[in-house]
Amino acid sequence: MIDVKYPWPPAGQAWQGLPEQTRRAMVAAGAQEWERIFHGRATYNTQWRLARPPVLTADAFRELNEVCDRIAQLILDACRRRAGTAGELRALLGVPQGDTRLLDEDEPLTEALLAAYRPDVLISGGEPKIVEYNIDSSLGGGFDADTVIQRYAALYRERGLLDGVPARPAPSLLDQRFVAIRDELGLADGARVALLMDFDADYPGLDDPETFIRILSPLVGQAARFGIDLVIAPVATARLDDAKRLVVDGAPVDALFRLFVPNRVTPSAGLEAVAGALAAGTLPMFVSAAAWLLGNKINFAWLYEDLDQLPADDQALIHRYVPHTVALTDAELDRALAEQAHLVAKPADGSAGHDVLIGPELSPAAWADGVRAAIARGGNILQAYMPADRVAMDFVQIGTGEVVTADVPYSIAPYLFGRTGSGALARVGYPGCEGVLNLARGVLLTGVLLTD
Repeated sequence: MIDVKYPWPPAGQAWQGLPEQTRRAMVAAGAQEWERIFHGRATYNTQWRLARPPVLTADAFRELNEVCDRIAQLILDACRRRAGTAGELRALLGVPQGDTRLLDEDEPLTEALLAAYRPDVLISGGEPKIVEYNIDSSLGGGFDADTVIQRYAALYRERGLLDGVPARPAPSLLDQRFVAIRDELGLADGARVALLMDFDADYPGLDDPETFIRILSPLVGQAARFGIDLVIAPVATARLDDAKRLVVDGAPVDALFRLFVPNRVTPSAGLEAVAGALAAGTLPMFVSAAAWLLGNKINFAWLYEDLDQLPADDQALIHRYVPHTVALTDAELDRALAEQAHLVAKPADGSAGHDVLIGPELSPAAWADGVRAAIARGGNILQAYMPADRVAMDFVQIGTGEVVTADVPYSIAPYLFGRTGSGALARVGYPGCEGVLNLARGVLLTGVLLTD
């Protein structure tokens, strides 16, 4: 049960709670083995690597997962109060028909849409703040987060650094995702499942599909432990057979794990084949493209519009953990200009920090011009600014090997699959970084370590 008055521990407390000798040894090990830890992981940062992962208490992480799960339910409820089908929700959100590929306009909005989600959580004022919610199967960063924290854990085990210390990596989010894929789709043991990606998308490494698939190849063995015969391929290579079954890598598949974004996927004959199999009813998919609509940031504004309709505990959760959000329209212009220091403006369906306006970081003229342009374009939100708390983290400078401790912002993104918490992606700033935490701006990705 969620404690609406849960006392969140200070961000660095779990790390400081480890024995000093253990902490020194962990940082030294990470500084020595950073190439091994981050080999093949996605990053644009050419100067810094983390010398250790963030550390959270298991109790606080469990509470965070419960809060995030409840907020996801409230988002779905807010959508269902306004729309009964995916098509009705799409129209209400102002998304042009056809922009969300593979969307079944007649699909009812059910609990099945909450099979996979990952909120982005800042620690601000000592408390978690959910600044946006990613609800879909195409959740980035999971492979990087799981791989990095498991490599850290293996390194610590080799050196005996955690012997007798109540610390461990967060549960594998990749394991839990395979459990959810199997259970949500009702797959038989040995089912052949295609993991399809868009290799024309903008993400480090996608320009070399053969190498990228080879890097992902450990997922095949991991999936096999859960009765899934996984095949990884570009979505463009899929085709249909005469029975309207999807064929990938030379044979029909029993299901699809969609790891591409439905509103930005590159059109191809393979994508049309996926659409054909879905229309024929021969291809269970994890997850429905309708889930993507639940992640539209206007849903945060709906939470606040509907506050009076909710129980007191849910009202308290929204007030405490969701920054106040409204649709950015002409009616909000005067407030936006007057309260610039306390606001951000974002595209409701945006990602990766594109076109985000952070009021405190802009001149009045740049903010005013940006807000007016956003209103003219439409489809933006105005949200309370949540300054990220800074916490001491340890880094190694790539060029010199020097270890540096710096106070940096970071965010935590828990992954919940099948309504079950697992691991998390930490986006960690670096010495001298800006306030926007995303991969394109050089943040460092890792999983998290939990302590009792």
